[in-house]
Amino acid sequence: MKNSNFKAWLFLLPAIAFLGVFMLYPLIDVLIYSFEEGYNSASQSYWGIGFYNYSYVLRDPYFIQALKNTIILVIITVPLSTGLALLISLGLNSIKALKNLFQTVYFLPYVTNTIAVGLVFMILFKKTAYTDGMINLLINWFGGQSVDFIEGPYWAKMMVMCIYTIWIVMPFKVLILTGSLASVNKNYYNAAKIDGTSKFRTFTRITVPMISPMLFYLIITGFIGAFKAYSDEVALFGTNLNAAGMNTIVGYIYDMLYGNSGGYPSYAAAAALILFIIVLTITSINLAISKKNIHY
Repeated sequence: MKNSNFKAWLFLLPAIAFLGVFMLYPLIDVLIYSFEEGYNSASQSYWGIGFYNYSYVLRDPYFIQALKNTIILVIITVPLSTGLALLISLGLNSIKALKNLFQTVYFLPYVTNTIAVGLVFMILFKKTAYTDGMINLLINWFGGQSVDFIEGPYWAKMMVMCIYTIWIVMPFKVLILTGSLASVNKNYYNAAKIDGTSKFRTFTRITVPMISPMLFYLIITGFIGAFKAYSDEVALFGTNLNAAGMNTIVGYIYDMLYGNSGGYPSYAAAAALILFIIVLTITSINLAISKKNIHY
């Protein structure tokens, strides 16, 4: 038995070493940085240890704006993308002809380059000297006024960012839910049909409980993914997200490290740990809720 345990740990050693070097050590390093006040990258020195970095970040208007943008993005995109993906998956699961073709079409945005999709969205929404963009042409056709979705009002830019995010993340959710729906035991549906159960009741009492583990997985990963959003915003609004008012928490962290206001790893570390605490809290709440509502 002892020999078997030794072999098991030996096989696990490369993975443990990898996780220690690339995950555990950076996490400890970030934690140390976040408490070093006045840290100077050039001299590798600091003048004190305390919570100043956290207080600075939480009072920084750029961080407050980034936090606001991220929370709005999470609240809007996670439920909408999951709900739309479920509706599309139900539709795909009910058709027979060209099912594989439709699945491929819906999955294409997921394997398309993020920057390329962002450029397409800019063409659709951005006003230029030559055109107001395809979306504005449609708005004008219905008698509305043109809106600058890329450099205009905050609500317009946030709407584009949410639509773009939903477009990017929904294909993966469609793929997962389509497979999950296909794995539901058909005997349950046959029994419900014999009892004369309505389609809505069948959906709420059979389909949703049977696929609830996958729905929960998509909601959790959706929250985490939305809180990590950054490249999508760069694709739409450029690298100066603070000027556009569309920065995210991850974008703020990057700016503190490498952007125009870069060279402040202590502030970046404090912001990163604040993000970690937010994500951990939301994940813990979801896990607590899932114990009563998820059917494994």
